[in-house]
Amino acid sequence: MIYLSSYRLGNDTDVLRRQQPGGRAGIVLNALDVYGDTRARDWDREAGDLERLGYASEEIDLREYFDDGVALSRRLADLHLVWVVGGNAFVLARAMYASGFREALIPELHRGLIYGGYSAGACVAGPDLRGVDLIDDPNIIPDGYESGMPFSALGLVPFRIVPHWQSDHPESEAADRAAALLEQEDLAYRPLRDGEALVLDVPGKDGDLRS
Repeated sequence: MIYLSSYRLGNDTDVLRRQQPGGRAGIVLNALDVYGDTRARDWDREAGDLERLGYASEEIDLREYFDDGVALSRRLADLHLVWVVGGNAFVLARAMYASGFREALIPELHRGLIYGGYSAGACVAGPDLRGVDLIDDPNIIPDGYESGMPFSALGLVPFRIVPHWQSDHPESEAADRAAALLEQEDLAYRPLRDGEALVLDVPGKDGDLRS
C-alpha cells in the first residue's frame, strides 16, 4: 500500500492502523537535514503519531546508507511501515538516490511493506519533482551531502503530488503556483489539501513498479 498525505497523518489513518501487535515502523527524517539538528523534536512528534496507530518506531537515517543499499534493504525487510516526513523534497530525493532507497523499497512493497509519506515524502513518490522547485529550494546541499549530488523521484505513482494546496499553511501560496504550472504544462498531478490523503494499491510485479 502507498499512503500519501499533504500534512502529517491526514484523514484516512484507519488504513494504517495495525490490527495485530508488534507493528514496526521506520521513520525517515532526511527531508529535514537542511534545517539542522531538530531530530529530537520531530522524532517525538512522528513516533507519537505512529504509536497511536500501533507501531513501535525507529529512525532510518539514509545518510548511514549512502553507497550501501544492500544494508538498507536488510533494514527495510524488518519493517511493516516506512514513514517519510516533510521538509525539503530535493534534499530527501538526494538522500534516497545516494542510499539506493528505491531499489531497496520496491521488493519490500511487493512483500507488503507500506510506504507512507507527507509533504516532501509524498512529492518524491511521483515520476519527477516538476513544480516542487516553486515550493522548495532545489539547490541546498546539507552537511554530509556531496556537492552536485543527483536526485530522482521514486516513480511509485504516475502523477505529481502538490501538498498544502489551498490550505492554511505557509507553503500554500507556492503550492497553488506549482499546481498552476503543472496544469499549464498539461502534466498529471494531484493537489492535496492539508488533512487529505491518497491511499493506493501497489501495482503487481508485472505493473509499473520495477526495481
